[in-house]
Amino acid sequence: MNGSRSMLRLATAALRQGSSLPGSAGKGAYCKTEFLVRGYAADADAYDKMPDSGKKPDSGEIVVEIPVKFNLHLLESGPPQEAITTKEELMKSYTDMSVIRRAEISADMLFKSQMIRGFCHLYDGQEAVAVGMERALTFDDSVITAYRDHGIFLGRGGTALELFSELMGKKTGCALGKGGSMHLYHRKHNFWGGWGIVGSVPPLGAGLAFAHKYMKKPNVVVAIYGDGAGNQGQLYEAQNLAALWNLPLILLIENNHFGMGTAEWRASKKVTHYDRVPYIPGIKADGMDMFSVREAFKYCKEHCLAGKGPIMLEADTYRYHGHSMSDPGSTYRSRKEIQGMRQERDPIERIRKIILTEELVTKEELKDLDKKIRAEVEDAAAKAREEPFPSDDELFANIYKADSGLVAYGCDRRKTKVEMP
Repeated sequence: MNGSRSMLRLATAALRQGSSLPGSAGKGAYCKTEFLVRGYAADADAYDKMPDSGKKPDSGEIVVEIPVKFNLHLLESGPPQEAITTKEELMKSYTDMSVIRRAEISADMLFKSQMIRGFCHLYDGQEAVAVGMERALTFDDSVITAYRDHGIFLGRGGTALELFSELMGKKTGCALGKGGSMHLYHRKHNFWGGWGIVGSVPPLGAGLAFAHKYMKKPNVVVAIYGDGAGNQGQLYEAQNLAALWNLPLILLIENNHFGMGTAEWRASKKVTHYDRVPYIPGIKADGMDMFSVREAFKYCKEHCLAGKGPIMLEADTYRYHGHSMSDPGSTYRSRKEIQGMRQERDPIERIRKIILTEELVTKEELKDLDKKIRAEVEDAAAKAREEPFPSDDELFANIYKADSGLVAYGCDRRKTKVEMP
């Protein structure tokens, strides 16, 4: 447990400073029915119908059905199966998810043109998780996640220019160009980063939650990890400490069902995560439905702020891209499966249908909004390409202890040499 305690201290200090299933026919052998039956959705029939919605009499409120039932663990009741929303929230949610989607499309092109170097993990397909979470949180709540962090950063209030600048290593990036794709931060809005080490986030999140409780902050912490990290030992250490100390921690599992190229059922005896801990309650929500995520987060936040300790929240979601840009994403799943997910469960299309069904705007107005979003995102990417790189002095700052008297060299010892102060 020493490792987890060290990470707890690190996070606290940071906050103070600011077996195979039957029917498999090999690689990619999923059709829609198989995909849903394998546990990727709580209710397969729910995706064969439009979400019911309707305005409440004499009000601007709109009631939206959440078709997929929440699964509960150690809870007598859970979130409601319908959500109350407004035109403003629907349009903002549509815009926010569309910005994330368009940003990832641009990031894909920038990586392929070698403007982005190193690792790059894209978030498209999972937008409802980031946006639904933010509909229930405030920027006084803390969020920390793993390396697939672009959408979380934008959801926390980061700008597209800051994102692209960081992805391209420019000094106007959110981490001065030194973090890159996996290490985005927004301290002002309590986003404590993307972290590249699989399974490192739950202990850090427990540390942040300890800091919140220690300083009597009336807020919660969300620690986000994927299904690929669900069997890591430090996760269970963090869960134990969070429960032992009754911390206000929401452990969010973005279950996109593939740890790199390994399907969850090949690596885990138990493929669900919300019900793995016998002493921590949990909820499974539809991670492709923004309202399902929103209502689940509202419930979880109330649970934590009532002093009931940590809670697990599993979001059943899906990534359209491969694990990273070096992964085509089609060797362990079929293109038909990916296309089926886009057609049946796409989170943005779901919101679009509600907007049009309620006649909040016209198809032409939505098309104009889509064009505006695309133009703004592409403009941010173009501006980021022209931003300067950080100086050598800045690149080597915060690496060595001050007054060390050391000389730091770059990859090319003849060109990059900096004497440390």
